[in-house]
Amino acid sequence: MTVPLHKAIDWTSFDVVNKCRYATGFKKVGHAGTLDPFAEGVLILGFGKHTKLLDTHKDKNKVYRVDIELGKETDTQDREGQILKSSEVDSPPTLDDIQAVLPQFRGDITQIPPMHSAKKVKGKRLYTLARAGKIIERDPIHVRINALDILEYEWPRLTCRVNCSTGTYIRTLAADIGSALGCGAYAHALVREQIGDVTLDECYTIEEFIEAWKSIAHLTK
Repeated sequence: MTVPLHKAIDWTSFDVVNKCRYATGFKKVGHAGTLDPFAEGVLILGFGKHTKLLDTHKDKNKVYRVDIELGKETDTQDREGQILKSSEVDSPPTLDDIQAVLPQFRGDITQIPPMHSAKKVKGKRLYTLARAGKIIERDPIHVRINALDILEYEWPRLTCRVNCSTGTYIRTLAADIGSALGCGAYAHALVREQIGDVTLDECYTIEEFIEAWKSIAHLTK
């Protein structure tokens, strides 16, 4: 079976897998698309032989709601990192200023994978190198931003909805928007609202899933 879960903030995707593995007794549990600990939202899990079905979800477009903090940069490009720079902004960017730079981030774009990410380079996770204080050259990746819309803006907080291809780093998108505006930025909050046709409204919390599992577990044995 595959199950859509609402991953909570401060849980890693691996935490969710481990919790559900323990609760269900399945030895083989996987997920379709990692979410960072500071993020929440749709995380699709597969159990047993159905982990093979996760591949059908991994390549589907995703929809995110991101709160971008303008005027500051962090080493992780999100709120969990150390602040590297705070910009003294006499005249914050206007809504028109932001609208003017967003077109360059729509369509087919390239991104430099962040050092604090699970991407492997020469067999090593980038976050492992980052934690050791190492920064290495990373090849750009190609992603597609199908839609990028402003939902709210009041300096220094910009909220956008992003429809994008798999593999897109929303943290990097936030940082790159800040760079284009000349003030810097990082992702303050992130919600994955959709994977393919699976929406957040369809998701169980972990607690709801475990309770539901208890009521049907005898049918799977």
